[in-house]
Amino acid sequence: MTKSRANLIGVMLGLAWVVIQGHGAEPLFTEDFSKVEIGTVPAQFIVLDGQFGVKEIDGNRALELAGSPLESFGMMFGPANKEDWGAQARFRGTGQGRRFPVFGVSINSVAGYRLQVAPAKRTLELLKGDVTQASAPFTWSPGGWTQLRIQIRKTGENAWKVEGKAWADGSTEPDKWQISWDESEEPLNGRAAVWGYPFSGTPIQFDDLKVLPVGK
Repeated sequence: MTKSRANLIGVMLGLAWVVIQGHGAEPLFTEDFSKVEIGTVPAQFIVLDGQFGVKEIDGNRALELAGSPLESFGMMFGPANKEDWGAQARFRGTGQGRRFPVFGVSINSVAGYRLQVAPAKRTLELLKGDVTQASAPFTWSPGGWTQLRIQIRKTGENAWKVEGKAWADGSTEPDKWQISWDESEEPLNGRAAVWGYPFSGTPIQFDDLKVLPVGK
């Protein structure tokens, strides 16, 4: 093989890798609940705790978490991964007086990394396990759908970066990650999950769950 031909192949492989790693890459897993029986959860999901079931909401099927009891509940989905991957989901909830729900999406198992919206604090938070590592301002719109996306990517030897973003459904996804945190400990291999804390005493809905390759 000539040197010029080898260089050309190298460039083509590099471009292919960019496409695979880019924002437009195909999801590794999706679930929109459109074909899931009402009152059930997909067979491949793992309910960690809580009363979950698919409901018909405004002509669309979505997963719903009951508004009581007022505890933390979660459900795992998709394949397990370790690095260079992420997850995305849509959430909807309502407030009641001065009480608001908290909701989020996580990766790398239960003790991994979670991106969550805390409306009472008007913040977007990034946690490792139950410990907040970073936060950023975020204004939540009650009753509207909110998109959350989190990812972890390897940045060097014993170095990873966890990133997250949130936006109102129907608006443009932010080009830049709104919150990030540098990890120096090797990530766990684990599945993604959605989480809900119905502190307002009203149900929380989840829809369009995705597992994604790392993006921009």
